Amino acid sequence: MNTKHILTTIFVLLTVIGFAQTATVKGVILDNNNNPVTSVNIKAGAVGTETNDNGFYSLKIPANQDITIAFTHLSYKRVVTTFNLKNGEEYEFNPVLNASVEQIATVVISGNKRKDVEGITVLAPETIRKIPGANAGVENLLLTLPGVSNNNELSTQYSVRGGNFDENLVYVNDIEVYRPFLIRSGQQEGLSFVNTDLVHNVDFSSGGFQAKYGDKLSSVLDITYKTPYQFEVNADLSLLGGGVSVENISKDSKFTSIVGLRYRDNGLLVNAKETETNYKAAFADAQTFLTYKFTDRFHLSFLGNASLNKYNYAPQARQTNFGTLADPIALIVFYEGQEKDRYQTLFGALKGSFFVNDNLNLKLITSTYHTTEEEYFDILAQYNLGEVNTNIGDEDLGEVEFSEGIGSQLNHGRNDLDALITTVEHKGDLSINDNRIEWSIKYNNEDIRDRLVEWEVIDSAGFSIRPPFIPGNEQPYIPYSGPLEPFQNVRATNSVKIDRLQAYVQWSKRSTIGASDVWYNAGVRVHNWSVNGKGIESSNQTVFSPRAQFAIKPYWQKDMLFRLAAGLYYQPPFYRELRDSSATIQPQVKAQKSFHMVLGNDYSFKMWDRPFKLTSEAYYKNLSDVNPYTLENVRIRYRAKNNAKAYAYGLDMRLNGEFVPGTESWFSFGYLKTEENIDNRGYISRPTDQRLKFAALFQDYVPNIPSMKMYLNLVYNTGLPGGSPSYADPYVYQTRLPDYKRADIGFQFVLVDEKKQFSSGWKKPFKELSFGVEIFNIFDVQNSITNTWVRDVYSKRQFAVPNYLTPRVFNLRTTMKF
Repeated sequence: MNTKHILTTIFVLLTVIGFAQTATVKGVILDNNNNPVTSVNIKAGAVGTETNDNGFYSLKIPANQDITIAFTHLSYKRVVTTFNLKNGEEYEFNPVLNASVEQIATVVISGNKRKDVEGITVLAPETIRKIPGANAGVENLLLTLPGVSNNNELSTQYSVRGGNFDENLVYVNDIEVYRPFLIRSGQQEGLSFVNTDLVHNVDFSSGGFQAKYGDKLSSVLDITYKTPYQFEVNADLSLLGGGVSVENISKDSKFTSIVGLRYRDNGLLVNAKETETNYKAAFADAQTFLTYKFTDRFHLSFLGNASLNKYNYAPQARQTNFGTLADPIALIVFYEGQEKDRYQTLFGALKGSFFVNDNLNLKLITSTYHTTEEEYFDILAQYNLGEVNTNIGDEDLGEVEFSEGIGSQLNHGRNDLDALITTVEHKGDLSINDNRIEWSIKYNNEDIRDRLVEWEVIDSAGFSIRPPFIPGNEQPYIPYSGPLEPFQNVRATNSVKIDRLQAYVQWSKRSTIGASDVWYNAGVRVHNWSVNGKGIESSNQTVFSPRAQFAIKPYWQKDMLFRLAAGLYYQPPFYRELRDSSATIQPQVKAQKSFHMVLGNDYSFKMWDRPFKLTSEAYYKNLSDVNPYTLENVRIRYRAKNNAKAYAYGLDMRLNGEFVPGTESWFSFGYLKTEENIDNRGYISRPTDQRLKFAALFQDYVPNIPSMKMYLNLVYNTGLPGGSPSYADPYVYQTRLPDYKRADIGFQFVLVDEKKQFSSGWKKPFKELSFGVEIFNIFDVQNSITNTWVRDVYSKRQFAVPNYLTPRVFNLRTTMKF
């Protein structure tokens, strides 16, 4: 055979090999003492490998067919397992080899078990996609967990264990993501960044998290997007909007892509509220996650997002009845004007992953986030506050008979913000025997330009009401001779640049104490930031954050796991935390500091021959250098002073398992107390002091109709201390809102799924197809998020008029997969 024929043959062989469809099985092989087993022979037909010194192996096998793999070693019993994996799929299989002569069963150590020792809750993506909610998604499911609260179903923001909305970290594929800055109410928000159709894995920690996660005080939401292994199309359509995603993989399995498009319209919910409006809002985004495997050792991925939110709101009229049966009161409001908002966000990130060997992984991540936000409004509200006719049978029943307050309120705003955030980060991961070392160094540049112009004028019975903090203001009884002033007035233009340098290193180890398994983790973060800008005095600060975790699984008959986590958690100020109530930048604001301790227990058991787990966590936070704030709907206004200290403690419990065979449900309970001491005036409740929380997520099948599935989402929260005027001294007003009670239910009729496929007819193209109906707020509870304060012209009383959230609403929904 000549050279030409040899080269041709080699080329053909390489082409066949390159385009063969393959999958990968990998993992770590351990013995009964959790020690890695070296030199285990792993064979699948004509291909094979063996474990290295750390017990690690990786084996490529043909895809889309049954492949039997044998694990053999002279000192251990043989294990044989059959796999059938999809093209490009990576499956982690960790058998435990038994040295006894008895027949051995294969034991798989799942990733979820490893995360239990870290105090991380793992949520199933399928559950996230199915559970009903006014704002369905990852955040909707988080609200059923203990310690996580939000009394506004139109918002995707949440507070955790007494923290506020700005204290939560969100990562997607190792990349930190951000929220818009100027959002004031839940109905403006639209879509969450996380597209549930693209999600592969969801990890959540509500406190005591490791040093590898960033510098926030409350929680971490760590999302992993899918790496597709086949072509697939998913669609989800409802009266609130819809979404479609497309997954694909190249023939050689090197290039994978997933693209998601979403559209949402909150009109169904907003138009059901008591305020009559001309509401036109469109929230849309496009996301993509692309990966190319240049070699088995080097992968490059791109995460991109483009979103556009348009919000046009023109209120017309409103009537709210409140008070008591003996003394009913009504507020009637007629509106003029409108609000026009626009939020545009562009986000892109590149991540290069280099697997140097079985023990060393290196990553380089770059990302850019750009948001432009406009918030323009001029709304005049003319109100009439009066007594209501309660004479049954009277033709004017329910009408206002006698006016106690007549006035008007004009709100004006011209707010613009442009923010560009650029990040470069290197991450590493090294395994040495039983030890694992992780590190990172990260640089952030935040360039933010902001113009804030807001004022409010209030008129009552011909008197222009001055700000309440002006001394000697006795209107309307004594004329005020000072100059006319708006009730509230904020005007500022800021240009701020913040440079951040962050780094961490942490060590983890699995070991034993006697017959008990133990796990250690210790690490430290360092964060340096500087604030600069036009007309701003430069500031430079540095903080160190040590953290540690310990977990032990005793050698008991009962399956118990105990965890202890403690550390210092700092939150260096972001732009919004530097801006005080007058919108002036205060560059000397320090990082808020929290000493955090968490003691947890997992008890796994069987009931009705099905698996269950009871998770309990007691926690304590001691906070110093606290930056006090006010919370109105979802807008946070900071004082930009470190003039408070605070604490939080509580107990979280969750029982989850298969209450119905083949489904996962859970019941949650949380107790929280958090208070702050501002300027040494004494301790009062913080704005997120949510004392009691009960929640349940329940899945079931309709009796005698197995294709009909039911999903129930229940939440009960005691009232927040948010019923006071935004300008009020919190030491004078500690009024709480009513308790928040909500139940959402969904019924889904499944026509096609993995167990019910069709080889002919119109259903043949579908892998999954279902139709359903959802009922939000099924009991039609009147929940309120804030109060509108109205003055009585005949007395100095102010009435707190509740601003109610959404009533009962019906929604139709269909999901499909091709």
